[in-house]
Amino acid sequence: MADDLMLEIVTPGKMTFAGKIEEVTIPGTEGEFGVLRGHELFLTSVDIGELSFLKDGKRSYYAVNTGYAEVTFSKVTILIETAERSDHIDKERALKAKDNAENRLAQMSKDDAEYEIMRAALARALARIRVAEKQ
Repeated sequence: MADDLMLEIVTPGKMTFAGKIEEVTIPGTEGEFGVLRGHELFLTSVDIGELSFLKDGKRSYYAVNTGYAEVTFSKVTILIETAERSDHIDKERALKAKDNAENRLAQMSKDDAEYEIMRAALARALARIRVAEKQ
């Protein structure tokens, strides 16, 4: 249909989602952005965070890792390291990952070689917890 907006969320392992949607909100590295049908064409990077989309009046939430998004007038393609739907997230595991990352960060200086790795692990855990709470 002329008014359709297609969304594809692709991870290295599988096509996580493919279908018609009404709108999508994506965590870009320069800030969160939304896309509706007819959006200006662009390619951008995606950051760790919460991705959501509206389909048939119902919002779905995903915790996503870094990647890229290509936006055309009628399609959004997201190539991402990981994407977990809210109802598939083990919140207890995410809480343990958060605690582990916080504890390790507390023992490091910003000059430590693993500091950025742990900072990203904490960001992923926090995103997974936020998204898990939106089931």
